[in-house]
Amino acid sequence: MKSERKDQLFLGFEAEQDLAEYPKADSVLMPDADVVLFRDFFEKEESDLLFVELLNKIEWKQDRIKYYGKEMDLPRLTAWYGDSGASYTYSNISMNSTVWTPTLMCIKEKIEKMTGASFNSVLLNYYRHGRDSVSWHRDNEPELGKNPVIASVSFGETRRFQFKHIKRKELGRVDVELTHGSLLVMQGTTQEFWLHQIPKTSKPIKPRVNLTFRRILEKV
Repeated sequence: MKSERKDQLFLGFEAEQDLAEYPKADSVLMPDADVVLFRDFFEKEESDLLFVELLNKIEWKQDRIKYYGKEMDLPRLTAWYGDSGASYTYSNISMNSTVWTPTLMCIKEKIEKMTGASFNSVLLNYYRHGRDSVSWHRDNEPELGKNPVIASVSFGETRRFQFKHIKRKELGRVDVELTHGSLLVMQGTTQEFWLHQIPKTSKPIKPRVNLTFRRILEKV
């Protein structure tokens, strides 16, 4: 499903930028999408430190959702950080931003340098065990605009990230393993045509923290 990609990856790259300093990048080959995976965006030692920092310093909360009329806990803990006024709503959950921490700002700036994109918010998810998950969805809320750039960083346990096309069932499912320190960038028409999820697993696995950086548009 993947092929090595060493050319200009994003519109934000300048022609003279030296890509040799960046980790190996793979395109995830999917029609109607532009998805790139950097498996070792953060080195292991740095990833270990960031993982512990995020677990202990982020203001995690337990949201509640309605599922077939029944209210229940969201199957993961979440947090929302960003610029002032960068509010966000998904699955009828309203998120008001907490001010950036120095750690989150450092992660954001490294991703922005890599992609050329600009982010003003981040949704954090804490998957405590294999029963924590996120169901099929698209990041296509109006606040994100058309063809948003979503940068997803993972620390901790490897989890399987799955895609499926909203119309072309013959394409089947595309699985990507999101490892400790990896960066997955989704852009172009990815959110228009593809759903994604983190499925539950019965395997005994350790915790994982995921950060999805995005840009919330100003309300007109």
